[in-house]
Amino acid sequence: MNASHPARRTTSHQALVRTLLDRHGQTYAAEAGIRLRDTPQPLYQLLVVADLLSARIRASVAVAAARALFGAGLRTPRRMADAPWQRRVDALGEGGYRRYDESTATRLGEGARLLLDRYGGDLRRMREAADGDLAALRGALQELPGVGPAGSGIFVREVQGVWPEFAPYLDAKAFQGAERLGLPDDPGALARLVRPEETAALASALVRAALDRSVAEEVGERVMR
Repeated sequence: MNASHPARRTTSHQALVRTLLDRHGQTYAAEAGIRLRDTPQPLYQLLVVADLLSARIRASVAVAAARALFGAGLRTPRRMADAPWQRRVDALGEGGYRRYDESTATRLGEGARLLLDRYGGDLRRMREAADGDLAALRGALQELPGVGPAGSGIFVREVQGVWPEFAPYLDAKAFQGAERLGLPDDPGALARLVRPEETAALASALVRAALDRSVAEEVGERVMR
C-alpha cells in the first residue's frame, strides 16, 4: 500500500505542474516582449528585466517599464549608455517605475557602460568566462551596478532556457511557490516534472504562485475538478 504513494504523488505533482504551466507558464522575458535567444540583444534585454524585477516593486510594473525602455529604442548596451539620462527617466516613468526612476536610470547607464567596457556589450562573453560555473556567473553579474543576488538569480532563472548548463535553476522565490503548491523543494525533482525546454517557464510560473496566492488556489482548484 505504502509503495504506491510515491507514484500517486508524482502523478499529482505532474498534474499540478502541467496546469500551472498551461495557466501561468509565460516567462517574464516573454511578457516583456523579448524573444530570448543566445544573441547579444535579447540577452541584454533580459538583464534589464532582471534588474528591474529585483527592486521592491510589483512585477507587472517592472515588466511595463522594461517594455517602455525597449520601446524608446534602449535595446542594447550601446543605446542605453549613449541615451541621455532624462530619456531613461522618462521611459521608466512611462512604464510606471516612478519610485526608483532616477536612481535606476543612472544605474542602467552605468551598467551598460561597464558591460561594454568589460565584455564588449556581449553577455555571451560573460558566459564563456564562467565556463559552466553558476557561482562565477552570478558573481560576474553582480559586478554590474545594481545587480545584486536577487537580480543575478532572476537572470539565471530565465536564461537557463538558452544556457542549459545552468539548468535546472530555481531561486528562493520559485521555491516559495513550489511550497505553496505542495511541490518538491528539490530543483532536480521539479525539473523532472517538465521537459528540459520548459524549466525556465516552470520557474517563472512558480514565482507567480509565490507572488500571488490566488495563482496557487486557482491551479489547485482546476486539478481537483
